[in-house]
Amino acid sequence: MAVESVKNSCMQLTRVFADDEALINKKLPKELHLRIFSYLDVVSLCRCAQVSKVWNVLALDGSNWQRIDLFDFQTDVEGPIIENISRRCVGFLRQLSLRGCQSIADGSIKTLAQMCPNIEDLNLNDCKKLTDTTCLALSRHCPKLQKLNLDSCATITDFSLKFLSEGCPLLTHINISWCSNITEDGVEALARGCPKLKSFISKGCKQITSRAVICLARYCENLEVVNLLGCNNIRDEAVQTLAERCSQLHYLCVSGCLHLTDTSLIALAHHCLKLSTLEVAGCCQFTDTAFQALSKNCRYLEKMDLDECVLITDTTLTNLAMGCPRLEYLTLSHCELITDEGIRHLCLSPCAAENLTVLELDNCPLITDASLEYLTSCSNLQRVELYDCQLLTRVGIRRLRTHLPNITVHAYFAPITPPPAPGGNRQRYCRCCAIL
Repeated sequence: MAVESVKNSCMQLTRVFADDEALINKKLPKELHLRIFSYLDVVSLCRCAQVSKVWNVLALDGSNWQRIDLFDFQTDVEGPIIENISRRCVGFLRQLSLRGCQSIADGSIKTLAQMCPNIEDLNLNDCKKLTDTTCLALSRHCPKLQKLNLDSCATITDFSLKFLSEGCPLLTHINISWCSNITEDGVEALARGCPKLKSFISKGCKQITSRAVICLARYCENLEVVNLLGCNNIRDEAVQTLAERCSQLHYLCVSGCLHLTDTSLIALAHHCLKLSTLEVAGCCQFTDTAFQALSKNCRYLEKMDLDECVLITDTTLTNLAMGCPRLEYLTLSHCELITDEGIRHLCLSPCAAENLTVLELDNCPLITDASLEYLTSCSNLQRVELYDCQLLTRVGIRRLRTHLPNITVHAYFAPITPPPAPGGNRQRYCRCCAIL
């Protein structure tokens, strides 16, 4: 009886919504229907479109498709779907993410640009088939474009940035990471034509040089976010100019820029007082002097990645402890001169007591269980990385977990090599066998 009752209820509910003459369709005005549908995601809208003819018209109304993220359908989405969406949305579409839609080609984006000229935010991350023709279409038809993500569109060249500089003057955010064909010429053209740029992300673009960064700094003084990870042709003069002209900078990544010295960080310390995130992994020439300058002036620092800054010592930790009370995330992996004393100073600071949530200490060979004892005072610590810290023990880690039961500890202890087998020179087991 219960099963039959449920079936009857479902049938009645289906009739209520599926019947175009149903009360809900008569009583609610179209405007209210559209307002309700405007809160639904793509999947829900597609399902509503299958309920009835009335709901099909309402669900597919262009006003409900102003912001679309097709990432959940990336394996299925092909060109015709994008073209259909373009015709349905026309001038309503403001934001579209095609991240991971590797079947999309230039023709589909050309249709999109022509049909949806009011688009402001377009994510084409990993759309590998796209070429400069896509940016030409955007330049010609989408003058309101503000955010564009071309991450991993490997065939994009300098021509794309030149097209964008000519037709998209309102551009504020661009991501050209791993577009290895882009050079300083393209960046210079972009900087000249898009002076409102606030975010420039170019991870892995090895042809971008100091000249490109200097042009950005000169023409785009509103820059707030700059990511130059792996752009290993960058020199101090580029970061100096960036610091002097872009005082609103709050995020900077120069990880892997091996030629930078203390001069870069000192310039940031003097001019970029709003800096909150600094990533300098692999910048092996930085010393305590640079971080002392930063800690004196950049009191808003929340995240610092100092991985492989091999010259820094406990002095850096002492300065950060005194000068950066908002520090939440600190990476010190491969900083081999850091000792328990530096960790002690850090743990006594206001940032450790109130804000520090992640601390990475991989391959810090001088760290002992004493550091773990100091960390027990960091009441908000959520994760600590301790791989290959050979002086740490399981006992010390257990004690840390006892004091901070919600903490995640990542550590590794190499297996003990078995003793030689009696009666021969050759060992019966090696370290690899023990692991296996």
